[in-house]
Amino acid sequence: MKNRMIKVGTVVPRMKVANVTYNVTQIIQTMNENADAGFLVYPELCLTGYTCGDLFGQFPLLDAVEDGLFKIANASNKLEGLTVVVGAPLRFENHLYNCAVYISEGVIVGIVPKINLPTYSEFYESRWFTSGKNIVSQMIQLGDEFIPFGRNILACDNRSGAIVGLDICEDLWVPDKPSTHACLAGANIIANLSASDEIIGKQDYRRTMVLQQSASCYCAYLYVSSATDESSTDLVFSGHSMIACNGRLLTDSIFPEDTKVETVVIDLESIEKNRRHQTTFDLEENHDDYVYVDVSIKPIANQDEITVDELVDVLRKEDYVVNRNPFVPVDDEERGRRCMKILEIQANGLATRVRSTGIKNLVIGISGGLDSTLALLVCHQARKLVPDIHIICYTLPNHGNTTSYTYNNALDLMRALDVEMHEVAIEEGVQAHLKQIGHPGSYQGEGDTTYENAQARMRTYILMDAANMANGLVVGTGDLSELALGWCTYNGDHMSMYAVNASVPKTLVQYICKAYAYICNQEDLKEVLLKICDTPISPELTPHDENGKIAQKTEDKIGKYDLNDFFLYYVLRYGYSPEKIMVLALTAYPELEKEKVREAMLRFFKRFFSQQFKRSCLPDGPKVGSVTLSPRGDWRMPSDASAELWLEQVKKA
Repeated sequence: MKNRMIKVGTVVPRMKVANVTYNVTQIIQTMNENADAGFLVYPELCLTGYTCGDLFGQFPLLDAVEDGLFKIANASNKLEGLTVVVGAPLRFENHLYNCAVYISEGVIVGIVPKINLPTYSEFYESRWFTSGKNIVSQMIQLGDEFIPFGRNILACDNRSGAIVGLDICEDLWVPDKPSTHACLAGANIIANLSASDEIIGKQDYRRTMVLQQSASCYCAYLYVSSATDESSTDLVFSGHSMIACNGRLLTDSIFPEDTKVETVVIDLESIEKNRRHQTTFDLEENHDDYVYVDVSIKPIANQDEITVDELVDVLRKEDYVVNRNPFVPVDDEERGRRCMKILEIQANGLATRVRSTGIKNLVIGISGGLDSTLALLVCHQARKLVPDIHIICYTLPNHGNTTSYTYNNALDLMRALDVEMHEVAIEEGVQAHLKQIGHPGSYQGEGDTTYENAQARMRTYILMDAANMANGLVVGTGDLSELALGWCTYNGDHMSMYAVNASVPKTLVQYICKAYAYICNQEDLKEVLLKICDTPISPELTPHDENGKIAQKTEDKIGKYDLNDFFLYYVLRYGYSPEKIMVLALTAYPELEKEKVREAMLRFFKRFFSQQFKRSCLPDGPKVGSVTLSPRGDWRMPSDASAELWLEQVKKA
């Protein structure tokens, strides 16, 4: 498969102010030590130091800079597939410019002058430098060479698809950022060469700006600032370096004690997908104003085409982090906040539906499982928003299939939430109905979907009629993962009058219920919620075992929900190929054998395609995340689409 993953890095080298020879040596040393990377960025004016002051007007310093750039270029000649950007003061037509210099495989390929020169507070750049805002498509002479020079230069590598644009320090702090225009002209990586002094509050502000620019421009943003080797006459520089991608912070370090190199692997396909998805992204009309210079930025392992096994090995060596549960934040605090925000969105969606219809009675079936528990919590929270809401709960047991454990959990949950409780046993009705259509009326063993689905439809039938009788709304309980896999009975639990869980994945349902348990301040509710969270996932449509335990376990049939949710996330959120998803899964789950992942993925794609007909007629329900399957919004797929292309790729991966 095509390799679109590259290793990039920020470098904070040791430095001596105005000692160009020493600084060049440090730059070359760090290049050699990190030659496996494809792209490295260094701080602003790193050849001289940012704090040279009036020494920037001295010929010896400026001559040494030009010599130093050629030494760096010569040293890079043996470093295949590595491009670096360094900062240097350069002369052009009787002016001095604060520049970023692209160097790749022995060649100085392009030079970009800084546009926004701060001359306020502690900054005094316009004393020495001229803004490059009027420098467009020029050629600058260094030694005997003429090199592209201008604010409109982007560095492009055709192997990996990397296109690099630049900010130089203050450029990030202004409203009209050069990097914004660069991204709209195709740049997917932005390097910011900076010299930012450290004062109280600045680190957080800087980080916020980097994350915001990375998010709004859908790019990888590499920020690196000069460190404490700068002059401390009046200021202290912290060496703050960050790498963010698509608004997510990947590295963040400050005040290094020595040379500091931070490297990460970034995925250019994720950037491409985000930009293609957001159709308002590409509005730049003057792409022709940019000059694209060729550089060499190798993909990881220096392989344009790479197998699944090879890429997995490389990513593991690079400690590339893939979240096993992409719907679930890793950080405990963030996860708790996310869970409560989802519950808030669900409750507000339901409250709005109640207000708009004027129907205050909510009818819901409670099984003692996770999904119906979350749906009831949503009703409970909606009742806090609309106090007139009245919650009517039904337990609908088939006593040959429903275990006493889930049944008792359902009763305890309803009591804890102070709702109106009803029980309707369904076994007699199901048996009578089945016999009417020629079925024996009892479970005929594995594959008897008629028996299983009849129970689900009977429960929906009862709930719908009960809602009519009470002038109420049936609240649906099915979740996103079940809809993706079609693990619901068509016109049974598939149907409701408002489906509050329809965009909540199974791996997140448990966390929401558990998070609520710990903040509800109600001991009996907490106890039953935690018991429900520990219950095996099952629709309980087949007889329980001889010990009265759940026999029908969903994950035995359709695979582990964490893997299914993993596949679902990367199929819907990024549209990745099965090969790419296989790589990510094996990286996230190193304990799994490749064939086990292949088996699970084949099952996922077969079900995902074959069950679209159920998703084509879903009831209304609130969107809570970026991945959802509403046929009216985020996922419009023909019900008769073929899965063959995806299945073949899974088999070949």
